[in-house]
Amino acid sequence: MEYRHLGSSGLQVSALSLGAWVTYGGQVGEDAAYDCMKAAYDVGVNFFDNAEAYAKGNAEIVMGNVIKKAGWKRSDLVISTKIFWGGEGPNDTGLSRKHIIEGANAALERLQMDYVDLVFCHRPDPQTPIEETVRAMNFLIEQGKAFYWGTSEWNAAQIAEAYGVARREHLVPPQMEQPQYHMFHRERVERELTHLYREIGLGTTIWSPLASGLLTGKYNDGIPAGTRVTMSGYEWLREEFEKETTRQNIEKVKRLMPLADELGCTMAQLALAWCLKNPNVSTVITGASKPQQVVENMKALDVVAKLNDDAMERIEKILDNKPTPEPDYR
Repeated sequence: MEYRHLGSSGLQVSALSLGAWVTYGGQVGEDAAYDCMKAAYDVGVNFFDNAEAYAKGNAEIVMGNVIKKAGWKRSDLVISTKIFWGGEGPNDTGLSRKHIIEGANAALERLQMDYVDLVFCHRPDPQTPIEETVRAMNFLIEQGKAFYWGTSEWNAAQIAEAYGVARREHLVPPQMEQPQYHMFHRERVERELTHLYREIGLGTTIWSPLASGLLTGKYNDGIPAGTRVTMSGYEWLREEFEKETTRQNIEKVKRLMPLADELGCTMAQLALAWCLKNPNVSTVITGASKPQQVVENMKALDVVAKLNDDAMERIEKILDNKPTPEPDYR
């Protein structure tokens, strides 16, 4: 396993990590979650991602039970949660001081832990002043309930404002952002956030590296039964798959598959390795419902070295979507 620093911090996270979104507490049971997490842990994965919203909290319960059953040393793990959607009450959603603190306490109880290593603001909250959110996150860290805090799907201006508030008030600033990033979704990671990597040492824990399975090639001939796109509650994803842009992207996947064959890897491994080639990616969060999927995903680490300049150029020609560089005003 390769380990990378989380931005400018001293914390090292496994380059490939395992997330609980969709699967834990929902699509798969606790036994399957145990098998997947153990398969990941056995090959060196130390970062396991979660959120209060995943399966309405059940994903955290499952993960906590798995870690307790496995008997792993807590200091060997990097565990996250994300706060925003915590329930139906008027103060159970958003990034108010009340919900951040109560939501984090509830997450820790579900995880059966005294602290998480990372806590994220799961989305920006336009109804709450950023200073209130920054102060609440700083409080969690001062109380020892989290070690680092960050954001997820915040834009560069929002992150920069939070950082500025923290520095002005002598509080702990955001350390990481969790954006969506894959071959078909590149603008934020490769353009918008670039100045924050160098200016504030922002780390990234990217999600959906396989574009909800599109980059595995399993949708090349239609939508198979039993996939995420057919699951109840994911009608929004099916709508995405029915768009013309998605059909165009499927054609690009078909053109990428011969290159994967040449490199001796699967299409999924190629897509994961492509994400890992970006030096501003701290960790790539993978998902799995079976331990065999974990094992196959981890082999992407061996593919990174095969992505030489020629291979990357061939990929760029097929994708034809490279963001224009961000202007450098220094």
